[in-house]
Amino acid sequence: MDFLVNLLIALPARIAAHFSWAGPLYARLVVGYVFMWTGWQKLNNLPVMIKNFTEWGIPFPTLLTPFASGVEFLGGIALILGLFTRVFAAQLAFVMIVALKVAKFDDWMKAFSAGESSIDTLLGFEEFTYMAVFFWLAVAGPGKVSLDYLLLRSTGRADEAK
Repeated sequence: MDFLVNLLIALPARIAAHFSWAGPLYARLVVGYVFMWTGWQKLNNLPVMIKNFTEWGIPFPTLLTPFASGVEFLGGIALILGLFTRVFAAQLAFVMIVALKVAKFDDWMKAFSAGESSIDTLLGFEEFTYMAVFFWLAVAGPGKVSLDYLLLRSTGRADEAK
């Protein structure tokens, strides 16, 4: 049993420890790019997006549309850089909660009413996957390949970076 534990758990953990920087970096680059790009597109099509927000029943669409789009754009850039990662990841996770409620809730309820697995439907939404990544980044942090880490290190607080 000890051999299996070492081979299948301890050894991979020791190897992965050398690459602990890669997971957060990869996640930040991928979701950061996606949200930088979609935020930019929304900011450049505000009238259409305001109309969509209005149709979805989001209150104060003329105020919240540019705000949410700006959070996506600036948050995406910040995630790519690893700057204020936990703050922007938490904000983007909240945006995904709103997106699920506003844009996907009816689809989820239709699947439930049709007798389909509602959990499968929910987990199949890309917004749910993005929310999981943002939650992980908000909790785990940006990793060592980030401006957050450099800023903490420059102030003698690198031990606070996880």
